[in-house]
Amino acid sequence: MNVSWVFDVISPFSYLGLKQLDRLPGGTRVTFVPVLFGALLQHFGQLGNAEITAKRRFTYRFVLWRARQMGVPLRFPPSHPFNPLQAMRLIVAAGSDRRAVDCVFDAAWKHGRDVSDPTVIGDLARELGVTEASLASPDTKQGLRTNTEWAIERGVFGVPMFAIDRELFWGQDAFDMVVDYLRDPTIFEDGEMRALDELPVGVVRSRTA
Repeated sequence: MNVSWVFDVISPFSYLGLKQLDRLPGGTRVTFVPVLFGALLQHFGQLGNAEITAKRRFTYRFVLWRARQMGVPLRFPPSHPFNPLQAMRLIVAAGSDRRAVDCVFDAAWKHGRDVSDPTVIGDLARELGVTEASLASPDTKQGLRTNTEWAIERGVFGVPMFAIDRELFWGQDAFDMVVDYLRDPTIFEDGEMRALDELPVGVVRSRTA
């Protein structure tokens, strides 16, 4: 089955999710879809975890704890959030394949490098065989924009996210749900599951300051 995996290198949960992909059922074909998480937040009117002080602290501690539980090496970059634009363009310029995705994520989250630093991006570009002209090309920039627009149209509101058939599976912690779906999509078709699609909204929180 074909699945789309939507991500942004700014997200440590995307890094942890990347390390789970080899556990997908045999025959699963993954298309990597780099997007700009900030554009998703802006479109859907959300705050990122790092924009709420108490949530930021908890999230970072949880990420480190979760990585240790998974046995995944993790080192935070020098600052977070950071500007992921050039790193994401680099992935696009390199073809958005597994090698490029692993290279950039490992730089940021395994080795704790600052992927917003042009020097680091230059090092990674050379490793991936990406020229400066390719990195700055209109096609590369448009590719990232097109991915992000596709994700918004698809309803992708966060990263990492699997888009499979008409379904979305959000977060690194939804991985087992993805595996269940890939093995038997019908388990998500029963009446109780489908009733949730029509569950009435009981109250709407005001969005005015």
